[in-house]
Amino acid sequence: MAGRKTSQEKVQPEASAIEDYLVKNPEEFAVNISHMMEEAGKVASAWSAPREKGEVRDTVAEPMADMVKTFSKLTEYWLSDPSRALEAQTRLYSGYMEVWTRSLTKVADPDAPDVPQPVDKRFKDPDWGRNAFFDFLRQTYLVTSRWANDLVEHADGLDEHTRHKAQFYVRQISQAISPSNFILTNPELFRETVSSNGANLVRGLKMLAEDIQAGKGDLKLRQSDASRFKIGENIAMTPGKVVARSELAEIIQYEPATKEVLKRPLLICPPWINKFYILDLNPEKSFIRWAVEQGHSVFVISWVNPDERHARMGWEAYIDQGIRFALDTIETATGEKQVNSVGYCVGGTLLAAALALFAKSGEKRIASATLFTTQVDFTHAGDLKVFVDEDQITALEHAMETRGYLEGTKMATAFNMLRAGDLIWPYVINNYMRGKAPMPFDLLYWNSDSTRMSAANHSYYLRNCYLENSLAAGKMMLGGKKVALKDIKVPIYNLATREDHIAPAKSVFAGSGLFGGPVDYVLAGSGHIAGVVNPPAAGKYQFWTGGTPKGNFDAWVEKAEETAGSWWPHWDAWIRAHEDATVRPRKVGKSTEVLTDAPGDYVKVRV
Repeated sequence: MAGRKTSQEKVQPEASAIEDYLVKNPEEFAVNISHMMEEAGKVASAWSAPREKGEVRDTVAEPMADMVKTFSKLTEYWLSDPSRALEAQTRLYSGYMEVWTRSLTKVADPDAPDVPQPVDKRFKDPDWGRNAFFDFLRQTYLVTSRWANDLVEHADGLDEHTRHKAQFYVRQISQAISPSNFILTNPELFRETVSSNGANLVRGLKMLAEDIQAGKGDLKLRQSDASRFKIGENIAMTPGKVVARSELAEIIQYEPATKEVLKRPLLICPPWINKFYILDLNPEKSFIRWAVEQGHSVFVISWVNPDERHARMGWEAYIDQGIRFALDTIETATGEKQVNSVGYCVGGTLLAAALALFAKSGEKRIASATLFTTQVDFTHAGDLKVFVDEDQITALEHAMETRGYLEGTKMATAFNMLRAGDLIWPYVINNYMRGKAPMPFDLLYWNSDSTRMSAANHSYYLRNCYLENSLAAGKMMLGGKKVALKDIKVPIYNLATREDHIAPAKSVFAGSGLFGGPVDYVLAGSGHIAGVVNPPAAGKYQFWTGGTPKGNFDAWVEKAEETAGSWWPHWDAWIRAHEDATVRPRKVGKSTEVLTDAPGDYVKVRV
């Protein structure tokens, strides 16, 4: 009998567990319920007030309509064959019956072994396994999610774009309806609510109202404690000056930090979808500071946060008032007619288009180009293609007509949806259900510091890159000229990251074969941000180098040489292999006007 539990011994742990889910102080709980109702009223007011004033126009119907249309095509496939529909329903029913049988076993014997499940951080609390109720919810949810994914995967009649959209929408819905996202179906949230007598929900609703107010009627999900960061003081700190300003860009020249510098200056063209200081988060992570310390004369384009005045400014304007303007400024500041250039994400796409245009007109102002996680061929562009078809772009263009730009929160939400399981739902739970403020994190502060997109620029980008892939096809029109990547003969350092969900490594690899000059394809570990912002001192990740980026991507990776650590020194050596002449450091402001200290004014405009 010593090794066998009695029935009373088995019941006791369950009984004590039940106590964790019972309200201990009904009076305090009731008081907090009244506070919750008060805060809920503030949430409703924050949401409705901008709509009543006409400041916000909801566009929920448009993505919802696309999702309904996508699921209609999926449903049509399964219902068009009664036997196929019956088979699908039987699989779901069979899965539910297995869950029900296991749950009955769990109720009868709480010590019955759990069914092995894939590691899922949403269900790490022990009560997801040991409590029969929560175990039943988890198992039912997982069976339903797998079944829904299988419906899309095995729908042979769908075209690839519709299948891609269906997979994306199913994933979003599956993540949204997870029992981990709700108070009464998440054991950890349930216990916290009971133990605090609902105080967590009072705090959460207060934060929700604040975040809707911050989003001017739309939810601006806080992912970091923004109060802990101030641009120019503890973020974007590398010393420098704004030495030129156009309607679209400020040009920052950074103070030299070495006794000699490379003769050829370095121009960085960041994306306008985010702010440039991802490359200057803090002294330890800053690519800009590191490049300065290696002896590069660094200039950076800081894009304006556009408003109504910039509505009609498209790619030609961004090339003229951004890249060309920067090249003119660098020549004035240093006397150099040629530069090494870096383009990040869509900033790299713009740089590649500018290089193709310069090749047409015979401009030889850029001697080399480095592209960070940049797509020039959008055939394999990943989940962002879900948002791009003629109907959706037309609807978006119509929505941008009124103000002349796309609100930054809209684009931020789209990017967050690509990794909703990491960038949306954990913060919804932490902020609004636990009532806890997020931790200060410079990367997520930058991620939430969203920028608007001018209507003409954003429309041109979506149509020419994602929809028509005209740059890859050699059909993009700029300055009245048809530009082609094959005309670009300068050496290219083409950096991709292995886990990139925005510019997939396979997509970057495919674009490598379109340039007319030598291309060094380098694959870094991690993703779109961490794979780029990877200082050598951190000793993290790795990168792969190999032969000419042609043929099959997986075959290239298999043969590539792996090197531990950061790719930054490898890039610096690549730059010097093409031109290593040095000169005395250039004094900032000697040949140009100094307008203000870095990081400038444009980067501080928040939306």
